[in-house]
Amino acid sequence: MDDLLMIVPTRGRPDSIPAILQAWQDTGATADLLFAVDDDDPKLDGYLAHRATTDDTQVRWRIGPRLRLCGTLNAAALEVADQYRFLAFMGDDHRPRPATVPWDARFRECLSGGPGIVYGNDLLMGEKMPTAVAMTSDIVRTLGYFAPPALVHLCLDLCWLDWGRGMGRITYLPDVIVEHLHPANGKAAVDQGYEECNSPEQVSSDAAAYYDYRDKGGLDADLAKLRKLVEGAA
Repeated sequence: MDDLLMIVPTRGRPDSIPAILQAWQDTGATADLLFAVDDDDPKLDGYLAHRATTDDTQVRWRIGPRLRLCGTLNAAALEVADQYRFLAFMGDDHRPRPATVPWDARFRECLSGGPGIVYGNDLLMGEKMPTAVAMTSDIVRTLGYFAPPALVHLCLDLCWLDWGRGMGRITYLPDVIVEHLHPANGKAAVDQGYEECNSPEQVSSDAAAYYDYRDKGGLDADLAKLRKLVEGAA
C-alpha cells in the first residue's frame, strides 16, 4: 500500500480504465488507484469486467450509488482519509505522462512539508485551474470533504485554488504533465457525460453554488480551519 491514493470517479467510460492503467505503467507511478463507479452505470458490466481481470494490489474499486462527481469524490475520500497520507483526484479523461521524475514522486515531495495542495500541468488550463489535484489528507479530515458538497461537477478546481492560496500552501508544477483529454482542446469527442456536466443548467447551478460558498461565509470558515491546521503543523 502506497501513501498516495489517486481517486478517479468514472461513469460511462469503462474503456478509459486500460488507458489509465497503462499511464501508471508508462510513468512508473507507485501511487494507488481507486476507481469510483456508480452502481447504476449503464456500462457497469464493462467496469466489472476490468475489475475481474485487473490483478494489481495498487488498484482499488468502489462501486456505490450515484452521487455525481463531487459527491462520489467526497464519499470515497472520507472512506480512506485515515489510510493515506496524501489524496489526489483526476477525471477519467486525465492521463499522467512520463517524466524524468515520476509525477507522483513530485507530488509527494511538494506535500511532505505539511498541509498543502499541489497540481501539475493539464495542457488545457495550466496554472489557471487544478483540474487534477493532490492534497494532504489532513485537509480532507479537517474540512470533512475533498470539495464543497454544494457543488456537483464544476468549479471544484476554483475551490482548491482558493484553499491553497488562502493557506499559502499551493504549488503548481508546470513540468509535471497530467494531460486533460477534453473536447475543449479537441482531445476527446463529446459524449453523454460531457453533455450532462457542461449543460447550461449545470454550468449555472455550479457557478451559483461556488459564488455562494466563496462570498457568503463558507470559504472563510474553511480557511480559518485550514490556517489553524497549518499553524498546528508548524
